[in-house]
Amino acid sequence: MKIAIYGYGNLGKGVECAAAKAPDMEIVGVFTRRDPATVKTYGAPVYSADELMNFKKEINVLVLCGGSATDLPEQTPELAKHFNVIDSFDTHAKIPEHFNAVNDAANYSGHIALISAGWDPGMFSLNRLYASAILPEGKDYTFWGRGVSQGHSDAIRRIEGVLDARQYTVPVDEALEQVRNGKNPDLSTREKHRRECFVVAKEGADLARIENEIKTMPNYFADYDTTVTFISKEELQANHSGLPHGGSVIFTGATGQNNEHKHVIEYKLQLDSNPEFTASVIVAYARALYKMRRRQMTGCKTVFDIAPADLSPLSAEELRAKML
Repeated sequence: MKIAIYGYGNLGKGVECAAAKAPDMEIVGVFTRRDPATVKTYGAPVYSADELMNFKKEINVLVLCGGSATDLPEQTPELAKHFNVIDSFDTHAKIPEHFNAVNDAANYSGHIALISAGWDPGMFSLNRLYASAILPEGKDYTFWGRGVSQGHSDAIRRIEGVLDARQYTVPVDEALEQVRNGKNPDLSTREKHRRECFVVAKEGADLARIENEIKTMPNYFADYDTTVTFISKEELQANHSGLPHGGSVIFTGATGQNNEHKHVIEYKLQLDSNPEFTASVIVAYARALYKMRRRQMTGCKTVFDIAPADLSPLSAEELRAKML
């Protein structure tokens, strides 16, 4: 199958790496809104985004690597009119709205699309579904981290006097242990996660003001226990240049006539590179999308609609022999 990459930030780079390792994939090219001459890939050819429509007959699946805030709500439905597309849209509250827009475009044009492929939404979503189907009277908990939140880090960088920053989302250990021990606690936002901020300030900046602006920032830090540590640019580069992340979906439930037998299901991820892992998930689902389109399927899908066997390059016979 032939894929193309639309957008070449951290996620686009990860898709190129993941697709290069897939035995059944070829990269047609990277399409960018920047000057193609300034974009260096690991080997894939680079084209201007304006040239994309010239490749309609060559691309089986177009992988969209833009951001969820402004790029994907416009790009995915528009490009679903011309290509089979996949994205990693991760604004949970707006997924139904995004799905409807993409579904209308894909059905109208006779293409297939998949939205919100990644680990949350994505792999975590599947595990919430599996667990709740198996233990219908259970309760699910999702913990994120310890990992870098790129959106929160960017929010800090926008504060006057800040040169650079990294923000880590960190699960509260006590809350994790309560859940793992099957105590089914009712946890507030503050009780589940805390936030660690490492900030490089401009020389002479008011550090007390910056710290207060961070800790009181609504929708980002005000509802969490937050620590702010000021460090040098060199220390940030040496110790906080990566993009690790991860987390756990934990589901607790019971079986038996009187719910006397307790069960805990946990799915955990520990990721050195959030964008590279997300890209690897996307590439697997791009394969599934290609298989489904060959079966004449159209419209928008999510991870809930994908058969596990379609994710693998192995045949059904190989899967039964090696993995069942």
